[in-house]
This record gives sequence, structure tokens and C-alpha cells, in this order.
Amino acid sequence: MHGSRISSCARRGLAAVVAAGSLLTVLTTATPAAAGSASAPVGHAKVVCTSQRPGLAPALSQDIADALHGREGASALAVYDRRTRTHCEFQAGAHFDSASVVKVTVLGALLRKAEEAHRKLTPHEVRLTTAMITKSDNNATTALWRRIGPAGIKHFLSLAGMRHTVPGTHGAWGLTQITAADQLTLMKLLTTDNPVLTAASRGYALGLMHRVVPDQRWGVPAGAPGGATVHVKNGWLPRKTDGWRVNSVGAFDGHGNDYGMAVLSTRNHTMDDGVAAVERAARVIHRDLTH
Repeated sequence: MHGSRISSCARRGLAAVVAAGSLLTVLTTATPAAAGSASAPVGHAKVVCTSQRPGLAPALSQDIADALHGREGASALAVYDRRTRTHCEFQAGAHFDSASVVKVTVLGALLRKAEEAHRKLTPHEVRLTTAMITKSDNNATTALWRRIGPAGIKHFLSLAGMRHTVPGTHGAWGLTQITAADQLTLMKLLTTDNPVLTAASRGYALGLMHRVVPDQRWGVPAGAPGGATVHVKNGWLPRKTDGWRVNSVGAFDGHGNDYGMAVLSTRNHTMDDGVAAVERAARVIHRDLTH
């Protein structure tokens, strides 16, 4: 009967959709099978790590806990390393004001929007995205946020599996609520093949993050191995309540490296306090993963 069978073309299309969904699930949620695991307390929470490298999980969890110990403010982090199949989290599901790290999400949403329209970025969009990422230009971000629109941002978040990110309302993109886990999902998305962003889009985004101006290359690059290619985006925001928000996300590759991290902080007395807190954690992560 007509319509009683699925055509071979339809079967292939269905298989592609299932495969894409499976890839994204692995990309965002998988944990290594039979990995060693360990945890270390920080206040009322714990740093939890898993790793396929013997001894790495206990060392890394304890070193991160020591780096975070004694902080008056709140912190969260998430780490992946594909080479050693390592994953660490500390309060990775807690929400923080994004400040400017949301600009990587804005870029991802724009690139996805262009892909779905089967077009390249316009010269004006190239200028705006370059200013937004390399110089953290706020006016460029506002223009792109409006161009993409709330529906476009939410569409990208859904496709990317960033299920716990809540876009800022009324144009307040810097007050987007983010988690370290979702930011790590975004770093993974930018650094491996996936059905959300093409290789060209991912290369464009990473290229901009590699070209961040020198005075904004603090945060998670602190302690990175000399041979690694650094991709970073930072965010900083003072508010009347809970002081400074200081966040940093990044990915590191080249010379055998393939890892990324997100470190978020709030209730810092000064911006320098927040930067120091982020960098203490970053240094021990780089050291343990690469030695």
C-alpha cells in the first residue's frame, strides 16, 4: 500500500537525525566508562573528578579543592580533557551572572542562524563579532543580541544542549544565568565535530577566541603549557549586591593538548580578587593535566 513503507531516502534521513542526536548526547553528557573517580571537600560542597589516567582523579580533585579553599566568594568550575578522558566539576550546576562570557554563546547563535539561512556572515557581522570577542565590545554585543533575538538565542541553547542557561531579559545579555556545566558543553561543542556548528563555524569562533587582545588574556590561560593554542573569553561585572562577578572560559589544543575549562566566581571584593581566584584554579588544572 502507498505510504505503508518508509522509503529508503526517508530511512536515511531518519538515521541521520538519530545519529546527530546520539552524537550530541555523547558530546554533552557522556562520562568515561570504568574511570577512576575521587572527590575532595570545599566547604559544604565537593570537587568531583573522574579520569582514565591512574592517580589523576584524586590528585586533581584535591589540588582544585586546595586552590578554592578559604574563598569568601562563591565559585564553580567544570573541566574536560579528552586525552586522559578526565572530567571534573565543582558546583557546576549553580547559576551565575554571565557577564561577558555569554558573548561566545551569542557568537554561536549567530553562526547557527547563518548556517540555517545557508549564508556566510556579512562584512558587518564579521566586524561586530570580531569586536565582541577579541575586544569584548558591549555595543557590538547588543547589536548582535538584538539581531539574533530571544528566539534565536534559545534555539541555539536547545540545539547545543545548554539546558540550564537562561538568557537575560529586556536586552540585559550580561545578566544571562549560566552554569559551569553549560559553559563546558559550549567549549566541547566548539572543539569537536557535531551537528550544531560546522567545522568552518567552529574554526571561526575559535580563531576569534585565540585573538583576544593581550590585556584580556587573563583567567583560565594562567599556567597553560607553552605549546598549547589558547582560546579564551572572560567576563567581569560589578553589581551593588554580591560584588564583582569574574568568569573565564577557554579551550586548549595543539602539541597533544585537547582540554577545556570554565571557572565562574561571584562575591569578589574587587575584580583582582576574582581574577586571582580563577587563576589559582586554572594553574593547578593545567599543571595536573599536562604533567
